[in-house]
This record gives sequence, structure tokens and C-alpha cells, in this order.
Amino acid sequence: MSYTEDRSAWFEGQGLWQHVPTADWQDWTWQLKNRITTVEQLERYMTLTAEEKAGCAFANHKLALAITPYFFNLIDRHDPECPVRRQVIPRAGEMVFSEGEMLDSLGEDAHSPVPGLVHRYPDRVLFLVTDRCASYCRYCTRSRLVSNAQDYNFHPEHEQGLRYIEAHPEVRDVLLSGGDPLLLSDKKLEHLLARLREIKHVEFIRIGSRIPVFLPQRITPELCEVFKKYGPVWMSIHVNHPKECTADLKAACERLAFAGVPLGNQSVLLRGVNDDAEVMKALVHRLLRMRVRPYYLYQMDLITGGAHFKVDVRKGMEIIKALRGHTTGYGVPQYVIDAPGGGGKVPINPEYIEQITDDEVVMRNYEGEVFRYPLHARPLKTADGAPLPAQPIADVTVR
Repeated sequence: MSYTEDRSAWFEGQGLWQHVPTADWQDWTWQLKNRITTVEQLERYMTLTAEEKAGCAFANHKLALAITPYFFNLIDRHDPECPVRRQVIPRAGEMVFSEGEMLDSLGEDAHSPVPGLVHRYPDRVLFLVTDRCASYCRYCTRSRLVSNAQDYNFHPEHEQGLRYIEAHPEVRDVLLSGGDPLLLSDKKLEHLLARLREIKHVEFIRIGSRIPVFLPQRITPELCEVFKKYGPVWMSIHVNHPKECTADLKAACERLAFAGVPLGNQSVLLRGVNDDAEVMKALVHRLLRMRVRPYYLYQMDLITGGAHFKVDVRKGMEIIKALRGHTTGYGVPQYVIDAPGGGGKVPINPEYIEQITDDEVVMRNYEGEVFRYPLHARPLKTADGAPLPAQPIADVTVR
């Protein structure tokens, strides 16, 4: 797979929906009402493969099908291996459950003191405020929960979650997630942010959202005013491939940035989507141009029916190694595995250290050259040039 700039124009326009009035197209509620949610709707616009048809037939038993018209325009309808298409159109692979896969791969339920709230790390909580998304990623970590296709019957308990946070002064960091928090109305979102800001020990509020990617029309001036009022509110968006970096997403990110929202990106390493160093480099370059800092690259979680997306961890390390030193440091995300069963994020890095002794660190740089870093500062002479006898630094009197 390769991705070059001559294929990477910033897409804009209404594509298949040219007949729709611009005012409707730019209305995020119109986008939601006109989502593609059935195989019959899909087949109006494209020819599905046998594998996709089978996946669609199974979707309502695992994770519902839903794609906004805006995001559907980014799909290459003539290429079954299109990286955008692979992310949102179900495939038969979702019906195959493999060894090690789990419904709750991150052990969130075991760390949930009240419904919708996960307290795994000492000083922070994950607050699940909805079970709905604008579109559904086929590799979703919470496919057991979102869309309720598996009868999980998750009902967010905002008040219980808020009371828990109020009662636990060790919680200084709250991450709103779901589902997608930006599907809440401005009024509901403002209520949550206002309540959190009233809790004195809460210092840091974050939102995890793919709404800017699936539904950039949602990033309205009114929503940005809410963020200005209760900021700083940090936001992690989720872009996996440069094709998703459109003019509309760029404009949405700029609106958020100008409203004082620091932006980071969390990608998932996916087979056939971004498991290629040139694709990843094109992605991080585009993110930086959109005022978004590449933050995490996740090894895909062990969700049931996700094996067809899985990439060898060694490939992930190769990609990070291909970025380090070959692009700006701001563009290199931290590659992590969210340890199965609730162990938290574990950094996975290419090996640059050759050896550590009592005296030095021996290391290789991005070009493979060897360098040595001494661990002890051995004085050689004083400021006036007089030589010093060889001795431990602790025995030298500094004058």
C-alpha cells in the first residue's frame, strides 16, 4: 500500500448528495437523519462484495451499520480495499471469533464502580455518557455497548457518575467518552461541563470524539462557545487515514483550536488501512497542518470478530521507527497496547538502546549509527585549566 500527495487533495463538496441544499448538508441533524443504516441503502450507491453482504447481514447482532452521508463520500465505491470503506462497512470477518478475543477486552466493567464510569487509573476516570455514535467503526472497542446491537442495555447514569466524582477527591482528570459525547445536545454537554467545573478537585477535562471526522458539521459556533466558557477542554479525535483529512475536517479543527480546545489524535493500527509507513507519515503531516498533534497509535484491542484488522506488533514498531528522525518529533505518536483485561496503556517502542553499563549508555540513532553517552561526569580540569587527579566526582570540592 502507498499514499502520495498527488492523491491527497483536501476533499470538499457534497459528492453523491449534490442535489441537497447546502443549508441542509451543513446541518448536522440532517446528516444524522440521513445516515446509511441498511444494506438496501448501501446497494443504491455501490456494489457490495459477498464478504460485505455477509457482514451487513450480521451487523445487527454485533454492531449496527451507520455511515453519515458526509463520510460515505470519502469511500471509493469501486475499490473493495479502500481504507475508508474497510473501517465502516461490515465484513464477514466480524462473524469469526478468535482465541484471546473478549467482549470487554479492556476489563472496563470490572473497574466500573457506578454505571457508565470506569475508574482504572488512580487519578482519572472514564465517563461514558452515551452509547451512540454518528457512524460505527467496525473495530470498535466498545462494540458490546454502542448501538445496543448486542442487547447490552447500557443506560448512561450521568448523575451517579457526577456524584461519584464529587465523592472522590483523588480524581483530577475526567475523560468524557461513550459512544460519542458530541452527539449530546449543546445544553446537555454544557450541563455536564458546568457540573464538572464546579468540582474543585477536577483539574483536567477531556473529550474523546470521532464526530469531527464523521460529522464536522457538528462543530458549530454555538458548540465552540460552550468550550470557550468551560475550557480548557482537551479533545482527542480519531483519524486513521489521510483520506479522512478533508477540508471540512480541517475547518472543524480550526474552529475548535480557535475556541481554545487543544487537539490530539488517536489512531488505531489497522490492516489494510494504515499499516504502512508512507501512509502513516502522510497522515501525521496532515494532522499537524490541521492543528492536531498525533498522540497515540493503538495496537487494536482484542475485540470479538476483529482478527481481520489485526496487525503484527513488530510492524507497528517498524512504522514508528520509519517516522522517528524522518519527520518532525511532533508528528511521532506513542505506540501503545492497552493491556488486555484492564492493565492500562503500555508503551511499545523500537529498540534504540544497545547496552547500559555502569559507565555509559550505548545507543543507535535513527540512521543506525552507534553513539555513547557517559553516565558519570569525570572532571578533567578546573576553570583555570589546572589538571585534576582521577577521582570520583563525589570527592571533588566545587569552589
